[in-house]
Amino acid sequence: MLLTPEEMAPSVECTKRILDELDRILLGHHDVHKLVLIGILSKGHILLEGLPGVGKTALIKALGVLLDLEFKRIQFTPDLLPSDILGGSILQMGANGQRELTFQPGAIFANIVLADEINRASPKTQAAMLEAMQERSVTLLGVTRPLPEPFFVLASQNPIELEGTYPIPEAQLDRFMFKLEVSGVDAEVLTRIITERRRGEPPKPTWSLKKEELDGLFATMERISLSQAVAFYVSNLVAASQPGGDGAIDEVTNYLAYGPSPRAAIAMAEAARAAALLAGRPTVGFEDVKSVAPWVLNHRLLLNYQARLEKITSLQLVETLLEKVQPADIKLPKGFSSES
Repeated sequence: MLLTPEEMAPSVECTKRILDELDRILLGHHDVHKLVLIGILSKGHILLEGLPGVGKTALIKALGVLLDLEFKRIQFTPDLLPSDILGGSILQMGANGQRELTFQPGAIFANIVLADEINRASPKTQAAMLEAMQERSVTLLGVTRPLPEPFFVLASQNPIELEGTYPIPEAQLDRFMFKLEVSGVDAEVLTRIITERRRGEPPKPTWSLKKEELDGLFATMERISLSQAVAFYVSNLVAASQPGGDGAIDEVTNYLAYGPSPRAAIAMAEAARAAALLAGRPTVGFEDVKSVAPWVLNHRLLLNYQARLEKITSLQLVETLLEKVQPADIKLPKGFSSES
């Protein structure tokens, strides 16, 4: 059964309170706050890219307080080791007087993990997070341990510093639902910051969600309906960006070395559900897909040499993709219904 307005009302009110509080804490970033909340509702991981001082870390820390979840921060540096993230076994004296190995969990064992400046760690250390991000578990010495539920990795990276950094591998990038660009703010917002906030310190959150309210948000997400027509639109967007594939859009794929993986379609569908929830709708519309598609696809389109030569960006290609693949032009396969 479809959600009724009365059933949706508490969850919609919760999302509005979260957004209002984030807007109060971090000025001038409403669109980023909305997308981060969409990612959280979708139980996805998020990569925030921006210059130093634009509020990436402050946003993630505030979110941890608002959601009343266990929050841990990992400062990524070139000398960071996998054991610093995952934990390890240490030799301790047991109750029987014998020495025994005891597992000490690392910082990854939390609900919200801030991976600060993730591209500063070596590939070996970055790879330590692959299993955690995909399977929400950690395997050490043959023992698999589940991570807390819910579990989110919110990572930040600085796009201008190259010395002492390591590009995030494509396999790990694919595990991020969104890659969001956090830009600076205009003069009006800067004026408010320097006049209302001494030393630029953001105010502390004044409230937080109760566990049952957060559980209610996730329960509502499970009941947001995605029709076969919208699902087929999502699938067509991903298929149209596959070089050499059926239905590929040449204006897009001519600039790509590789297209997005199936994770892109899954992420887009889930994010569109969350966008519908924020709008107070029980069903996903095509406009919900269009609103999240750029941030799902921008880091999954691997550009070729021609794109770099012509200075074509992945966001420009997504814009072209959305122009060329129109919902009205899509014909459902035989046996599919536009209503279901």
